[in-house]
Amino acid sequence: MNISIAAEPIFHIFGFPVTNTVLVTLCISLLIIVASYILKSRIRLVPKGFQNTVELVLEALLDLIDSVTQDRKQSKKFFPIVATIFIFVILTNWVELVPGLGTIGLHEVHGEEMELVPFIRSGSADLNLTLAIAIVSVFSAQILGIAAIGATKYAKKFFVSPFHKPYVVGTFVGLLEIVSEVAKVISFSFRLFGNIFAGEVLLMVMLFLAPYFIPLPFLFLELFVGFVQALVFSMLTLVFFKMATTEAH
Repeated sequence: MNISIAAEPIFHIFGFPVTNTVLVTLCISLLIIVASYILKSRIRLVPKGFQNTVELVLEALLDLIDSVTQDRKQSKKFFPIVATIFIFVILTNWVELVPGLGTIGLHEVHGEEMELVPFIRSGSADLNLTLAIAIVSVFSAQILGIAAIGATKYAKKFFVSPFHKPYVVGTFVGLLEIVSEVAKVISFSFRLFGNIFAGEVLLMVMLFLAPYFIPLPFLFLELFVGFVQALVFSMLTLVFFKMATTEAH
């Protein structure tokens, strides 16, 4: 059994390595796009089946966003990004529960050892993906903040006028705010990556040691962890959106 922190390349396209996490992430993205298209083309006034399930999830997310913003108009502005992040991250997290994790793949020779390169690996177990989502989240907060209160008022959160009386204190606080924006990217990406990668390693070890009934409790645990991590990521994004659209005092 080989455990690799970095994603393993499956094949190359024009010299560009396509890793197992990229392959799985593309499949999930395609699944979401196709499901959305089918839902849009078959939407009914009285929902049932798949449409009913999707509406239930989306309404629950919108109500949750309302509980933070206390403003339905603002909730509708935040909803597309927050809901997309939640749905994408939770599906990416739950890939680690798909049968074949770490057991189905290509055998490659490295030195004198034969190693298995698995086809299935959660995209959240790749720091590149979690970093990309974190960057999208933080930059979206900046854009929404500027759009909501204007560039001048938004800049006051980070830069203080020289004529402001507590200039030194204000400048120091502004620098802390800039550092905190960068820290958000780091904390977002490493929190999600660390939890999902650790879960994958745990499942692989348990399946290797006891491949039948003993790993079942850990599968349910990872199901719960995947949901919690997606909820935490999306809710923190929502809180940052709300903070970004509030004027500095």
